[in-house]
Amino acid sequence: MSEVTGGVEVEEEIGGTVKKFMFVNRKAPYGTIYALEGLEVVLISAAFDQDVSLVFLDDGVYQLKKGQHTKAVDMKNFSPTYRALEGYDIDKLYVEKESLEERGLTADDLVVDVEVLTAEEIAKLMAEQDVVLSF
Repeated sequence: MSEVTGGVEVEEEIGGTVKKFMFVNRKAPYGTIYALEGLEVVLISAAFDQDVSLVFLDDGVYQLKKGQHTKAVDMKNFSPTYRALEGYDIDKLYVEKESLEERGLTADDLVVDVEVLTAEEIAKLMAEQDVVLSF
């Protein structure tokens, strides 16, 4: 039995088709709904037992930055939610090296462990995916 979800057919049976989904996070965490909505879509995809990976580049690297203080913008700090991804079997988190460097950040500045890849390495990884969604 299969179900069409957002234009992507997902098999519900054990041993069904597993698609490789990559979610690309490019936006800063606050000021728009992209980051939070993207995180919610990631969690939904994981519920369908798909092969999920996340990439953070451009201002999206700020989504993972430690020590976010959001009281001034009157929004809840959702960055701790990224630590819960492992419980959903989402452990493929990648950050673009160049984006970190341009913003004066390192992997130690982030709330979760990530694999830091160059833009070229991320492009190769994207080419291996069945579905790539950008937020």
